Parts: sequence; structure tokens; C-alpha cells
Amino acid sequence: MNVQDLILQRPASPSQLVLLFHGVGSSARDLAPLGEALAPHLPGAAMVSLQAPEAVGPGWQWFSVQGVTEANRPARVAAAMPGFLQAIGQWQAACAMAPGQTTLIGFSQGAIMALESTQLDSPPAARVIALSDRFARPPRTVPAAIRTHLMHGDADTVMPVQLVVDALAQLQGLGAVATLDRFAGLGHSIDGRVVDAIVRRLGETPPASP
Repeated sequence: MNVQDLILQRPASPSQLVLLFHGVGSSARDLAPLGEALAPHLPGAAMVSLQAPEAVGPGWQWFSVQGVTEANRPARVAAAMPGFLQAIGQWQAACAMAPGQTTLIGFSQGAIMALESTQLDSPPAARVIALSDRFARPPRTVPAAIRTHLMHGDADTVMPVQLVVDALAQLQGLGAVATLDRFAGLGHSIDGRVVDAIVRRLGETPPASP
């Protein structure tokens, strides 16, 4: 585990595990306000904000965006995925939680990593909530029992909302359980409406029993 991972809530006997993943140039601490807003609604959850492994300027990143293109992004995400999965696995082991009891909440680059993990043969979580997000490349498969919740501001100029509109259609075409919450006037950020939507979506999909 990264020593800079931030434990936001850790009951003695958690019923589920919620892991948060920040965007490029940020840190685990930047998602602490989101976790603190969610914690009262998830009293039985162990909740951790994970810090990306690579330093970039004053912050951290899951993969480099220097010179990133549509063509080379998938390879960069694939190269970063083993470390991403290892970090998830370490917290699952520490909290005695299985993938079926795990939710990944990612923002921006953290959401890209979380979404791409759903395309693996053995996904690390049963639920993914992706904020200001996109897939590295269009979804190709839908492993069983994964719920994907996309959340995006209509005014996002970093990752245009059309990316997730298309992703939702692709996921649903594959037979996935997927939703999209859009927020009028919201840019590449998180506000109270996003928090409310996360709480609502989590309430619709209770974690698996141990």
C-alpha cells in the first residue's frame, strides 16, 4: 500500500470497501472532501482515498498524459493497470473484502483506470462510479455482475460529455447494467449534486454479502 493513501473511514468489521482514485496532478487528499461527504451514508464501509504512484509537478498521476493521444492512451493505461490492481488488492486483503464487496469511485484519470478495470477477465470490483470520465477506448466486453455508473457535467471542456453518452450506448448495447447522470452547467469538477447522485446509485446496488 502507498504510505500516502488516506484512510477516511475504517470500521472494525466493514461490510464493504469503497476506494477513491484522484485525477492527474492531484493527490489522495484532494478526494477527502468527497469521501467525508459520503461517509455518513455508508457507516459500514471502509473508505480509502488512494494516491497514484507517479509524481507529476506538485501532484501525482496514474499514467503520463505528456503527449497523450487517442492512439497511445490505451497502451499507457494497460501499462499502469498492474500497479492499479495491486493497490486495490492490498486494501481488499487488509480489510478482508472481496471484489463483490468493492466499489471503485474515480475522478478523471482515476475514473479512466477504474472503467478500464471493468474490461479485464477478472475485474477487481462489482461497482464502478466514474466522475468526469471516459474509457481509454470503447468498452469491448461486460463481465457479469458489474454495475457502471457514469457521472458527468454538461459543461466539461476537459472530457466532453459526448464521450460518456457514447460509452453508455456502447455498454447498454453489450448488455451492461449502466447509468449516466448528467449535471447542467457543471465543468470538470464535483459538486453537491454529484455527491447526491453517488449516494442514490450506491443505495440502488447493495454490496454482496461476505
